[in-house]
Amino acid sequence: MNHTTNDFAGIRLLVTGGASGIGHSIARQAVDRGATVAVLDLDPTGSPEGTSPWRADVSDDESVARAVSAAAAALGGIDVVVNNAGIGAQGTIETNTLDEWRRVFDVNVLGIVRVTRAALVHLRRSEHAAVVNVCSIAATAGLPDRAIYSASKGAVLSLTLAMAADHLADGVRVNCVNPGTTDTPWVGRLLDRASDPAAERAALAARQPTGRLVTADEVAAAVLYLAGPGASATTGTSLAVDGGMAGLRIRQR
Repeated sequence: MNHTTNDFAGIRLLVTGGASGIGHSIARQAVDRGATVAVLDLDPTGSPEGTSPWRADVSDDESVARAVSAAAAALGGIDVVVNNAGIGAQGTIETNTLDEWRRVFDVNVLGIVRVTRAALVHLRRSEHAAVVNVCSIAATAGLPDRAIYSASKGAVLSLTLAMAADHLADGVRVNCVNPGTTDTPWVGRLLDRASDPAAERAALAARQPTGRLVTADEVAAAVLYLAGPGASATTGTSLAVDGGMAGLRIRQR
């Protein structure tokens, strides 16, 4: 999506997991639209040009507090937090260890808690305060072999609503985006491990009514809509970017 106007001019945006995949697209599009952007990532070396990169582990309290403070100082404040960092997992409730459950929730759910909590002091000072959480179709549809991941993203959806209610009085809007299966490096690695990667990719594409995977740029455009000034009346909302997967029931021809 090409924006000819600098509609994010003057907006200071922090995105976690911004050095690759969906986060990279969010950070790059935000810069292109005039935002000042800080990227927090375990390995920030792949951060888009024009961003301020910081190393952070969202599962570590001190790492998050340090990085958010440094990013806020570099940007002169924080107006928008995009909680994009997350990890995936395959398996059922039988096949995953409890340590795996704890690890996924520590990153996907508590990571949002740590980053947003550290940023709140800055968000409360902003005249354009917004938080966007990257959730998933897995929060609203039962997908096979994704028990931990689905449970963590269900928690993100509920957490988004609770945060929106809690911080309404602070002037902080909180929304989330629910992507369908997106063509990212993480999905690519998942496909590489399949016995027939081409067949697995075709099956994932066919699962979405549009017949193709979602692109990272499409998810980023939705995130930036919710983060931007045009969505100033929108809070407590989840926006599906899933090729119709959540809502459509297409008849097989």
